[in-house]
Amino acid sequence: MDFMTELASQQRIATMLDQRAHDLLLGHSFAHQQIGFIHTLDIDYGKPMKQRTLLEVEVAAQQKRQQNSTAHHKYRAQASKQLHKVIETAIFKQLEDMDGVIQNTIGIEDNVATMLDILAVKSVSVGRLEPLINDSSWLGRELVSLVNLPYYRKQRSKTTSVKVDSPALALRYIGLDNLQLVIPTFAVRHWMPHSTEPFPLLKRRLRDAAMANAIAAQKIAELNDVNPIHAFTLGMLIDVGRIALVRLYLKTFEQVWQRKVQIAREAQQKNLHTALMELKPDPLFLTTLLSNKSLELSAKVIRKMAFQYLPFDHVMAQLVHGVHQSSDVFPMSEVMLKARCYSQYLNLKHHQLIEEDEVEAWFSYHQFTKNELKTLETSNFTNLAIQID
Repeated sequence: MDFMTELASQQRIATMLDQRAHDLLLGHSFAHQQIGFIHTLDIDYGKPMKQRTLLEVEVAAQQKRQQNSTAHHKYRAQASKQLHKVIETAIFKQLEDMDGVIQNTIGIEDNVATMLDILAVKSVSVGRLEPLINDSSWLGRELVSLVNLPYYRKQRSKTTSVKVDSPALALRYIGLDNLQLVIPTFAVRHWMPHSTEPFPLLKRRLRDAAMANAIAAQKIAELNDVNPIHAFTLGMLIDVGRIALVRLYLKTFEQVWQRKVQIAREAQQKNLHTALMELKPDPLFLTTLLSNKSLELSAKVIRKMAFQYLPFDHVMAQLVHGVHQSSDVFPMSEVMLKARCYSQYLNLKHHQLIEEDEVEAWFSYHQFTKNELKTLETSNFTNLAIQID
């Protein structure tokens, strides 16, 4: 196989695995089903696989899985298609108001962006952070609970094991080096949806993915002379678009669905009412929305956060438009692509949804070095490596 053909094949595998990792966020059996579905959909690998569009997907899936299906199934698929048309329009309408998305959908406070910015500067001091943390009562509480965890109290007990009860004291115990990791982590956790029903594991998977992404970014940055704190912070923030879309979809589904049910009931459309009562949020619609839109939305949110010292806007623009479009790839963009790949790989591997040859093609596509892979293999991706004394 010549170099160009091999590259094209690796790129196809990379795209497919990225999609599979998105599917897995919504559930193991769904991701598994999609692998089977994709293979039945399109056997001719000569041409690239059809892009799944949001609306065709639901009907195609229903038809595929229920070709011998009853009239009721067809009717329900149609009702879902109509419902999702309205939902899609409503979501895109809401996305036009970025301030609304930031304040109401995600709940990002101005002072969090300011804190992340201050933490990125060499001259940072605890004194500059304190007033900002006092304004964020939830963050103060999180830091106090962190310092009082038995694990860290044991670390401190050499000097004193008093129970810390004020954010100001917690800040001093945790120290600046740790705060550079802790504050972005707590901020992103705070923005997570409270409930992700009917996808109960989605919240935890979003949280784990952000953590693995940030830690992988930090490790890869350290090996490539890229600022590891900047890399960790962007690794945490890069999926903020996903958080927004999950929240938007679940909320919009509920609102549109309730209205449609009420209209069907009042108009005494019994069949429609029955079909609607059986509909739930659709994993296929959501995974397609996430893989098509989340990066672009993250870039918009990060731009709105208006960082002065964190050089993220150009990197995000490059990631959104595709690195291969630009002749000069920023080192930070490469770090982000590798970190995303590695954190997705960890999750797919954990669920046994990736083959050895796929891993090999994916890693060569992202040009991982032996040293990077060796470092990542021995890293802990579930906990922050912090010492509190």
